[in-house]
Amino acid sequence: MKLKCKWAEFVANESGATAIEYCLIAAGIALAIIEIIYALGTNLVAKLQSLATALK
Repeated sequence: MKLKCKWAEFVANESGATAIEYCLIAAGIALAIIEIIYALGTNLVAKLQSLATALK
C-alpha cells in the first residue's frame, strides 16, 4: 500500500516536467538568437566588404 502511495505522488509531481519545458523554451530562444546573429553577420560582412572595396 505504501508503494502505491509513493507511485501516486511521483506521477502527480509536475516539477520535473516544468523544468524540462523551461529548458525547451530556453533552447528555442537560443536557436532563434543564433539564427538572427548569423543572418545579420552575413549581411554585415557583405556590407563591410563593399565599403572596403569602395574605399580602395
